[in-house]
Amino acid sequence: MQAHVAQSGKCDTNLNKVSMGKAFNAEPKVMSSRTKPPETIVLLHGTSASLHTWEGWSKALSEQYCVVSMDLPGFGLTGPYVDERTHYSYENYATFVIQVLNHLKLDRVTLAGNSLGGKVAWRTAALYPEHISRLILVDAVGYSSMPKHVPIGFKLAEYSVMSPILNRILPRSVVEKSVLSVYADDSKVNDALVDRYYELTLRQGNRQALSRRLNETDDDSDQAQIKQLDIPTLILWGAKDALIPVGNAMLFHRDIRNSQLKIFDNLGHVLHEEDPLATIEVVK
Repeated sequence: MQAHVAQSGKCDTNLNKVSMGKAFNAEPKVMSSRTKPPETIVLLHGTSASLHTWEGWSKALSEQYCVVSMDLPGFGLTGPYVDERTHYSYENYATFVIQVLNHLKLDRVTLAGNSLGGKVAWRTAALYPEHISRLILVDAVGYSSMPKHVPIGFKLAEYSVMSPILNRILPRSVVEKSVLSVYADDSKVNDALVDRYYELTLRQGNRQALSRRLNETDDDSDQAQIKQLDIPTLILWGAKDALIPVGNAMLFHRDIRNSQLKIFDNLGHVLHEEDPLATIEVVK
């Protein structure tokens, strides 16, 4: 197993520089001693993103909480599964999250996820309820829907005939258009942001993994598990989300009995990244 993980200074794991095998990379933080450990919030990104998408939230939460973020398999510096036979299923993603938490000796955490990471979050809570105390779902995958707009990078990656080409050539302009499509305010998408998204696609194996991810995980057969969730859940949604319509937020709120819903009128699919200051206030 390999995983790229970042932890805030409040994380009392004493595992900031250890290895899970030879490929577990944890960004080191220094912490002070204390008697009572803080609550832990774990952040899961969406498709083609990375732990960096949570930088705003991580910074705002790090003084009060142990904040853990990770690159899910197929993305960021974690890269593809070491065992190529492993499918990019939500169940396997949930297992990966639990393996990381176990390695860091973390238990009963608040699990937050956006888009793909949102479904990984609620699937983890359904499969491993003893590990998850609360959920934060940010424009999460969960119900079938008809998107107004699908990022062009996703469209291309879904076609197997395009895989040999995309594995070698993925223009930066395609990445830029994909990022623009998940923001409501185009002015917030700058060159540095696009460069980060683009450069992380260059990690060996990530482009191939994206194609597999899109063809191996997009299934709503486990939707019934949403109604079985019985933990405090905060649902955040951007009203201008063109990928997963805001109506899905209402469905989550309807089906999760212990949930609260907040809709942000002027934000898109990655509201935590587009306006971290406004969105984190609801979480605090």
